[in-house]
Amino acid sequence: MSFRFITKSIHAYLIDYPVAIALIAAPFVLKLGQSGPIAMELSVVVGVAALLLAALTDHPTGLVRIIPYWLHLWGDRAVGVVFIIAPFAFKFAGLDAWYYWVLAAAVLLTTSVLNAPEEPVATRSELGRRAAG
Repeated sequence: MSFRFITKSIHAYLIDYPVAIALIAAPFVLKLGQSGPIAMELSVVVGVAALLLAALTDHPTGLVRIIPYWLHLWGDRAVGVVFIIAPFAFKFAGLDAWYYWVLAAAVLLTTSVLNAPEEPVATRSELGRRAAG
């Protein structure tokens, strides 16, 4: 069994919208912001952006499918890098810092290590050969 099991559909249905909602709600539930208000605000802003990204991505749950899935993944990875750097840049401490480091690890793991490669789209000539053969 491959470790790369997170397909485009799994990412769309089980990750995008639930994670976006969690990014918006978690700072309030966990009472983030002890290191400063940006510790709470960053997660909420990224959560709203994640909702928008999911809605605009060309995958099964996209509402207006204008962003290619590969670009969506690179956007997610960029957020992971931002989440690694944010605690240092904004001097987060304690739970505020750990929240972002754990999220960064989860984002980078799911979008890189565990992400299944997309199946290549069959060309018209391949489809014609399959139908004829």
